[in-house]
Amino acid sequence: MRYLSINKEEWDVALERLLSSYTVFATISNGYGLDYEVVTAGNIRDISYDRPKPATPLKTFFLPVRENVTSGKHAERQRIILGIPNCDIKGLGILDEIYLDKDYTDISYRERRETTLLISSDCFDMEKNCHCSSYGIKPYSEDGADLAVIQIDDHIILRVITPKGEEFSSQLTMLKPAENGEILNEIEKYHKAVESLLSSANKALPDFETTGKLVSAAGGKIWEKYSSHCVSCGACTTICPTCSCFLLIDRPGFEKIKQMDACQYPGFERTAGGGDSLFELSERFRNRYLCKYVWKSRKFRSTACTGCGRCIEACLGKISKNELFTELTHASQQ
Repeated sequence: MRYLSINKEEWDVALERLLSSYTVFATISNGYGLDYEVVTAGNIRDISYDRPKPATPLKTFFLPVRENVTSGKHAERQRIILGIPNCDIKGLGILDEIYLDKDYTDISYRERRETTLLISSDCFDMEKNCHCSSYGIKPYSEDGADLAVIQIDDHIILRVITPKGEEFSSQLTMLKPAENGEILNEIEKYHKAVESLLSSANKALPDFETTGKLVSAAGGKIWEKYSSHCVSCGACTTICPTCSCFLLIDRPGFEKIKQMDACQYPGFERTAGGGDSLFELSERFRNRYLCKYVWKSRKFRSTACTGCGRCIEACLGKISKNELFTELTHASQQ
């Protein structure tokens, strides 16, 4: 894997030049945390590198919450998304399997994917609920993204991952091969340090396969216990980088509106005849975990949970799936 290097000031200049050809989104810190913002000449120097994780999941750039799928479409402007954590890059894997299926390709999704350059950011730290490594996912991208960006002091290092990333980097003439062994060793040191942090913080958490077995075997009482705090707001599914259920709403003039949906909403499976297999809150709650850890793993190669922890942070009922899975683990060992 090839590494390229550029001085931070030169990188900022190069980014500013790209604004004439691309719409650029990057992770920027504000008073509320870290999230994506449109990059302008005025905020380039505020871009945050190597930090987990933006509040908004990557899927939002490819699956709008609401869109008219029958309106005339115009070609999307080329765009760059910079600062993506690897948990979101991996989350895009299952969305690609669903929406780029050769027999049922979503044209709008495909166009957005084709016109987007993905630049991930290595995580040199972790947040409280991060647990990507529990599911075999590294806190830095080696595939999925086109490039990875890292800041070490006043240097920007780019890791070239795909041919698309190679082609893009060739346009930036100020980039040079990263020949400073000390900087590359520093990157490796950060990788090992954050992997150790994640391992230590989540040592009681089962891996993905074990979680699926525990969820399948769990009786009704534990679902009733944890769902008793659920208010059916759907925040967990909305903020999740892999959940993508939607409704198609008919409107006059043969319009169809694609609206994101959530299995935690009452009436999610209600039929025209009034039947509803997920009428009970505890059943809807259990359904989400079965979908993520059991059913989707049978159908897709990519995992349906990448350990970002956003669902825990967004939950109004303060429900932690990690506490749920740890409790299931302890119960299975007794």
